[in-house]
Amino acid sequence: MKIGSNTNTLKNKRKRRRIVLSILLLIIAAIWLNNTNIFYAGEGDYKFLAHRGLAQTFDVSLAEWDTNTAEIIYEPEHPYLENTIPSMQAAFDLGADVVEFDIKLTKDNKLAVFHDFTLEYRTDGTGEVADYTMDELKTLDVGYGYTADNGRTYPFRGKGVGLMPEINEVFSAFPDKELLIHVKDGNLETYQVLWNDYLSTMTEERLAQITVYGDDAGIDLLREQSPSLRLLSMAMMKSALLKYELIGFTGYIPKELHNMELHLPLNYARFLWGWPHKFVKRMESVNTRVVIVAGNGKRSEGFDTEESLQSVPRGYSGYIWTNRIDRVK
Repeated sequence: MKIGSNTNTLKNKRKRRRIVLSILLLIIAAIWLNNTNIFYAGEGDYKFLAHRGLAQTFDVSLAEWDTNTAEIIYEPEHPYLENTIPSMQAAFDLGADVVEFDIKLTKDNKLAVFHDFTLEYRTDGTGEVADYTMDELKTLDVGYGYTADNGRTYPFRGKGVGLMPEINEVFSAFPDKELLIHVKDGNLETYQVLWNDYLSTMTEERLAQITVYGDDAGIDLLREQSPSLRLLSMAMMKSALLKYELIGFTGYIPKELHNMELHLPLNYARFLWGWPHKFVKRMESVNTRVVIVAGNGKRSEGFDTEESLQSVPRGYSGYIWTNRIDRVK
């Protein structure tokens, strides 16, 4: 009697193990099916985001946060200067779907389109954007500091006078284009001016074509003003993606990922649930745009050659970041 009882107990334990194992395998299979792209046959019709329009480029391995990149440009292959209306127009003409540009607050509370923390790097001015009115900034030569040969020649000197735009010039020049605005000065007042004087007056349709990224406090301020405006800060993105990694295998998209822009280094993006096709489609469903940057994303590293496009994953249908839309489109 005891031997038979032990045999039955052993059989029951084995049966329970098989049931548990079967359930685990079903769960794993469901997770895999919910996130795999193996059955997706499309090639991925990705789009292009042109960084600062069509700009002069440089060796990103030589750049730190405070490097004067105008002093280390490659030998120029085109006549365009970053953050100017002609460079943005050239980018759109060459097939860019979105153009990114930088803004800073001026002395008279206008928003100038300029990147560097000091005017000396790129212009014939001194000090900061905040030290001048917009009219005064219009007198500067934004091509003054560019050199590809350690200062022996300055190929754009004298050609950039008056080319620093005010943000309304960008909106007027491209009234129906997708624009990505980078707030560069870390000043909370800049975000307030951007919203109060510019974005708040736009129609919902136009506002849907605008995305803003910058520091945490400023982006939080804009979120308070608009729940639907696409926004990005590094802290926001890291927090949202962490939650997605914890529960995204279910297909659920945390609310923190809604109405965002994601700038994802390609080396890390591949670890996201559903990458690439299902992930991009999930983000699109909540008004979040996915942009991949090359490699580890150091110093705005972009897909800037035809060869670099070979690393874009099959089935990817989001956006790619480029500094050379003239080469890759």
